[in-house]
Amino acid sequence: MATNREDLPFDVHSLAFVEGLYGDYARDPSSVSDDWRKLFDAVAKRDGPFLRHPRSGPSFRPRSLFNPAGANGDSRALAASPAVLQERLDQLVRAYRVRGHRIAKLNPLGGQPPLLAELDPEHYGLSAADMDRLFSTASIGGADQATLRDILKRLRNTYCRFIGVQFMHIDDLDVRGWLQERMERSENRLKLSREEQLRILTCLTDAVIFEEFIQKRYLGAKSFSLEGSESLIPLLELAIEKAGAEDVDEIVIAMAHRGRLNVLANVIGKSPQEIFHEFEDLEPQRNRGRGDVKYHLGYSADRLMSSGKSVHLSLCFNPSHLEFVDPVAAGRMRAKQDRERDRERRRGLVLMIHGDASFAGEGVIQETLNLSQLPGYTTGGSLHVVVNNQLGFTTPPEQGRSSTYASDVAKMLQIPIFHVNGEDPEAVAQVVNLALDFRRRYQRDVVIDMYCYRRRGHNEGDEPSFTQPLVYKEIEDRQSVQETYLERLLMLGGVTRDEAEKIENERRERLEQGLSLARNPTYVQPVQTLGGIWSGYLGGREADVDEARTGMPAPRLGELLRALARVPEGFHVHEKIARGLARRIEMAQGKRPLDWSAAEALAFASLLTQGVPVRLTGQDSERGTFSQRHAVLHDVENSAQYVPLAHLADDQAAVSIYNSPLSEVGVLGFEYGYSLDCPEGLVLWEAQYGDFVNAADVIVDQFITSAEDKWRRLSGLVMLLPHGLEGAGPEHSSARLERFLSLAAEDNVQIVQPTTPAQLFHVLRRQVVRRWRKPLVVMTPKSLLRHPAVTSTLDDLARGTYQRVLADPQASAEKVRRVLICSGKVYYDLVEKRGKLSRDDVAIVRLEQLYPFPHRELRTALAAYRDGTPAVWVQEEPRNMGAWRFLHEELGETLFDRLPFSGVYRAASASPATGSTSSHRMEQEELVEAAFGGV
Repeated sequence: MATNREDLPFDVHSLAFVEGLYGDYARDPSSVSDDWRKLFDAVAKRDGPFLRHPRSGPSFRPRSLFNPAGANGDSRALAASPAVLQERLDQLVRAYRVRGHRIAKLNPLGGQPPLLAELDPEHYGLSAADMDRLFSTASIGGADQATLRDILKRLRNTYCRFIGVQFMHIDDLDVRGWLQERMERSENRLKLSREEQLRILTCLTDAVIFEEFIQKRYLGAKSFSLEGSESLIPLLELAIEKAGAEDVDEIVIAMAHRGRLNVLANVIGKSPQEIFHEFEDLEPQRNRGRGDVKYHLGYSADRLMSSGKSVHLSLCFNPSHLEFVDPVAAGRMRAKQDRERDRERRRGLVLMIHGDASFAGEGVIQETLNLSQLPGYTTGGSLHVVVNNQLGFTTPPEQGRSSTYASDVAKMLQIPIFHVNGEDPEAVAQVVNLALDFRRRYQRDVVIDMYCYRRRGHNEGDEPSFTQPLVYKEIEDRQSVQETYLERLLMLGGVTRDEAEKIENERRERLEQGLSLARNPTYVQPVQTLGGIWSGYLGGREADVDEARTGMPAPRLGELLRALARVPEGFHVHEKIARGLARRIEMAQGKRPLDWSAAEALAFASLLTQGVPVRLTGQDSERGTFSQRHAVLHDVENSAQYVPLAHLADDQAAVSIYNSPLSEVGVLGFEYGYSLDCPEGLVLWEAQYGDFVNAADVIVDQFITSAEDKWRRLSGLVMLLPHGLEGAGPEHSSARLERFLSLAAEDNVQIVQPTTPAQLFHVLRRQVVRRWRKPLVVMTPKSLLRHPAVTSTLDDLARGTYQRVLADPQASAEKVRRVLICSGKVYYDLVEKRGKLSRDDVAIVRLEQLYPFPHRELRTALAAYRDGTPAVWVQEEPRNMGAWRFLHEELGETLFDRLPFSGVYRAASASPATGSTSSHRMEQEELVEAAFGGV
């Protein structure tokens, strides 16, 4: 008797699910639940053993509506059920959408794609006899009906030819449907006009001729050739042209060194003579101790599109650290959009060019992708292009990643990933067109993974056949993509041989002219100067910059404090925060001194009302790690938010304060990039604890502290780094002051450790009021945020500017027999100890700016003390950390040839601090005692 629908504990449309369970049961009966195991046992006992498909394994075939004959019956009985066959076809269609990319012809070097059972019609009970059977095409569009043969052809053309697409991981049905319709309607092929084909050929010719020219004229010189990946040039050209036609005014490009010179010459518009002059390298004196290699340099230019519209292109400078430029590029674009008030994020595009090994291997990729949809960091979607050489230096994919594709990390986002064979330029054109349409429609990132190869070694002096002998034997005699595409166009009649030769000759002639100019003794390389939005800002030495008055009238500060304490009517503030706002009113009235957070808020507010935009991001920065800031208030009854800093005046500048994701390198890179295109603003990044900044050391070392020296690029970025030994353990004590001091040279960075609220106010305002733009590293306090002695008055904020050195106002020079010099929190410990000991013979001088070192100010602060008075540097950090070694080298054994100089510090240690609170207190007491000569 046949099994009826009622006999089965599942819907007849769930067969794929049931067969999956049955596969588990066949391998291990205990792996399924008791109910399912009993059912499968009964079916097997009644109908015989399960079927085993030669490719797919066990298959569930009980007698049922699907299979009236059972496992041992005639499978052709399925043909009697058109509904079942249609269901099977729809499953096959879905399988091609999900898995078709796995058998696409992506690798230009060949290789057999894997055989996948789920893409075999037989896996779904569809046989050769069904090939000419008509099926409904409701699930794939087009005509109402088509044969299985035609449907398979369409699916294979769409998903398995030279383009493979991963998009079925996207949750949104509308997005998936849009992609399906766009791809399946055209079978993933773009119809190109003769002019478009000729343009692609011209771009490929540009790429090939440039590399040939470099190899011949500068044999053996490092250029990190694009050979084998020349389709990148038409890809970029098509992307820029399309973006420009869709109202994009500016494109920021990030890429590493592979192919960079080719992109500079053939896409960005850097002249051949500029590039060749860098190869000639005829001016050693000009670049002594500065500059960078030619394949790291940035460039910007305006490009005229075929429509007549101009698009500004900016190729970011980049160190050899490959992908770390990505968040920098994103930050630059966000700043450009904010300046132009492009709130919809429509007029700018970030175009990131990656390598396959670095895209899979470097964690900054994940951090950058994670930023893409966050309110504080989105730019409207970036275009990611992975130039997939299928090799990382000498490391093949099987040693370089655990994932199937180099691009798999991008599946963390709800975006498509287009894999394309770079040897088919027209397939490349299709994915560029579709990718940018997706980005424009959904304002999300999109990824193109272009498979190609690397014709030469990692660099021009490297021998790749040492480690990839078979691959490079195949590559050695392989035609370039330009040659194969030309042959195709010649065969189709799309171009003539004469046209192709004319293009080649024109390109060679242009390069020859550029080389002649570069070698002409009268040629002068253009000097990059600060222009555009950077006009009027300065780098160089601090001594060459005038001091800035950073105070603001006390009455105006009082008004701002009152504004900062106001909330809208009906807004329900947390009761503890309400008490804090009430204290701010008292501060405005002069009844209470200012604390640290009030001074910071006044620095921000005063700048905002003077037209200076302020942006602050970091982990928990809206509230503050130590619950001190509360820049964003939350209604306790409905969770509505209110930002007092955004409601100071109708004509104030924009304020942006965001909690960042749990990331250092990605977010710091983003904020550094933002600062590059916002010289007029106060741009701040705050570490949750200063200890965590070392997770972003690449950004600090390769960009923030060295960009002016390498690339003549300035930044006014502020880094707020909570620092100080307070018994919280080795990971919550030190922002590694010594690292920043070791990077300090040529006035490249400012390093400060203010000890009063007024000093914080002045140093933040100084950062913008002065036209001198250098990164500012602020070692900020923790316990001092609420220390009763750490206060200032409104008058302290109203007067003067930042004091690099604070002399001791209490010391009597005649009585002083010992001078303690310190920075940061330890000052208050020393003052407290001096009071307990009644030591009026000890002066305590604060070094508030450690770099650029304030020689003049320190000399003035010490001038009153008699020659021979011991000067002692006191720091909480171990001897090998903190500022001691820097100061000892800077000042020597005697200060200004007058005062013997020594230090008091914790013993040298491999770790910044103890993890024991009691040990910390003991060490701190011993340190303070030693400062006064007691231990």
